[in-house]
Amino acid sequence: MKRALLSVYDKTDIVSFAQGLIDLGFELVATGGTQTALTEGGLAVTPVETITGFPEMLGGRVKTLHPAVHAGILARREDPADMAAIAAQDIAPVDVVAINLYPFAATIAQPGVTRGEAIEQIDIGGPTALRAAAKNAAAVWAVCDPADYAAALAGIAADDGDLRQRLAAKVFQTTAAYDAQIAAYLDPEPFPVQFTPTYTRRELMRYGENSHQQAAFYVAPDAPAASLANATQLHGKAMSYNNLKDADAALAMVQEFDRPAVVAVKHMNPCGIGLGDTIEAAWDKAYAADSMSIFGGIIALNRPVDLATATKMHALFLEIIMAPSFDDDAYAILAKKKNLRLLTLSLGTQPQGQLESVSVVGGLLRQTRDEQIETGADLTVVTKLAPTPEQEAALLFAQQVVKHVKSNAIVVAKADQTLGIGAGQMNRIGSVEIAIRQAQTNPAFAGAVMASDAFFPMDDCVRYAAQHGIRAIIQPGGSIRDADSIAVADEYGIAMVTTGVRHFRH
Repeated sequence: MKRALLSVYDKTDIVSFAQGLIDLGFELVATGGTQTALTEGGLAVTPVETITGFPEMLGGRVKTLHPAVHAGILARREDPADMAAIAAQDIAPVDVVAINLYPFAATIAQPGVTRGEAIEQIDIGGPTALRAAAKNAAAVWAVCDPADYAAALAGIAADDGDLRQRLAAKVFQTTAAYDAQIAAYLDPEPFPVQFTPTYTRRELMRYGENSHQQAAFYVAPDAPAASLANATQLHGKAMSYNNLKDADAALAMVQEFDRPAVVAVKHMNPCGIGLGDTIEAAWDKAYAADSMSIFGGIIALNRPVDLATATKMHALFLEIIMAPSFDDDAYAILAKKKNLRLLTLSLGTQPQGQLESVSVVGGLLRQTRDEQIETGADLTVVTKLAPTPEQEAALLFAQQVVKHVKSNAIVVAKADQTLGIGAGQMNRIGSVEIAIRQAQTNPAFAGAVMASDAFFPMDDCVRYAAQHGIRAIIQPGGSIRDADSIAVADEYGIAMVTTGVRHFRH
């Protein structure tokens, strides 16, 4: 009779799977809790200690770690010497190993869990038996996920060798991810010598950045609540690769603000950000910031969407609207557009110290996120004229925005609204010209201020800004020609402050 070893923490569908194995002529061998579940399900099962000759030891830490189990799994069926060796020890081959692991990731995600509690959820015997079965996948079925039970039963009945190999590969993917989570927990160093991330595929995408590129969306096991990995899509087409990148950028921007805020994003850059006393007022500001570029944009709101705001958004072509929630009547009007993606997600602040990654050919770049937020105490007035309180508020708002704009980045703003944004130009004066040209179309332009993500290498940016209506500037400082820019600001009677902090975003 063929033998199956079952030892599962997650007992979902284990009784029906075991019954299927019995129907296929298997003897069942199981460990403590699994044995109890199968017996209560009315199935005949052999305790593993009957096979090993030893009881479970050390509070369950040792159950299957025994030659009587592992020799039966690892014996090469095509090798006469292996088969003779296990026969001489009265060891029967094990043909199916169905095991899932202790919930280490779920345990460490619980508030207040102790290190000792976490350590006890490091599975040893389970990964060992699964890896042994997967290594010997030429003959042994290794099943680590209850979702695969039905397919495995059909595959066993048909002797589907291809499926057996795919399930073996899944075992190594699973145990590798499991060990990576344990390693990250035991050594929280942000930049370990050996970095082994683990992600689970959420979905295959229709295509990537362009239609000839393939893509998939993966999520981290510890993804923050305030992330797209934990968003709920209520309506609309499936999210695309570019949608996800833009939406992630919009989420990071809207999380900057405590006041009601609306962010409109195109190609990972903001095209309009507005603040207001209500979410409708914030929308009006964001829309007026750039009513052309918002077409086809991604919108993030940090308050529930009400009917008045939804009605205004419904009048436009938008790709995505995401918010903490939608009022019923607001959802009803927006859902009339069948392709408009509506997402809800937590907009709480991200945990401090989060890391971000960017792939390069043959490697990966990792860094902490740019979480710096400047306040009035961080500003140094370097010109004869100091900014007014109103200008300082506008400068700090523009500074919060500029770190989310692709370098070279320039933001022209008032205290509650962006007016013009220059992004990604190869020279800084180009970004200044673009931002001011856009800002000048806005009726609120008079008295506008300007933020730069990095210092001015020449005085041309300050001169252009001053000549075209900018009344105050915030920038990091640090150029060997800072004095030239300061002199131009004084010449035109505008205020300039420095922060000492650069906000490049490539």
